[in-house]
Amino acid sequence: MTRTETAPSPISDEDRLRADFYNFLGLLLSAPPDQLLLDQIAGLSGDETDLGQAIGALARVARVTKPAAAEREFNALFIGLGRGELLPYASYYLTGFLNEKPLAQLRQDMAARAITRAPNVFEPEDNIASLMEMMAGMIVGRFSAPAPLADQRLFWSRHIGPWAGHFYSDLEGAEASVLYASVGSAGRVFMEIEREAFRMSAA
Repeated sequence: MTRTETAPSPISDEDRLRADFYNFLGLLLSAPPDQLLLDQIAGLSGDETDLGQAIGALARVARVTKPAAAEREFNALFIGLGRGELLPYASYYLTGFLNEKPLAQLRQDMAARAITRAPNVFEPEDNIASLMEMMAGMIVGRFSAPAPLADQRLFWSRHIGPWAGHFYSDLEGAEASVLYASVGSAGRVFMEIEREAFRMSAA
């Protein structure tokens, strides 16, 4: 995604942490981690919460994962011969087909928020990695002003909430998943946290 530079706005520590975690998931789901990223993940620690335990498990796996193994795993999951084990697109999860109505709706909502696809990105915009990046950008104001919570909730409810939890559960249980099983666990728990937070904010 490309960004429009704007004057900085104050972002709460909680929202910055949310955006950081969305970015973290987007980074891991857009390309296999190199040694530097694996080392950074290995240095993470978690608390006793469900998310903290998922992060701790991810760190333990990262400590024994080499970049070549992570790349093989990523390719088996998302690329494969013809296609990977998983198809991480909203259209596929919601309709069973690629490039369907959910993608068209997402493009309309992206245009309304001045979000455009980066010229070097060729994946359809409803890829899970791109959606994680979009949410992060909306929270911190990467595309325009930071999105109000109501707008974040609307975008999440339309484009992420209906399917991302299912995708992360599938990633946890995928045959090729080792490192990415822990990514799936962390993503699934984070989506549950976001769902509940948005539900409470709407009450």
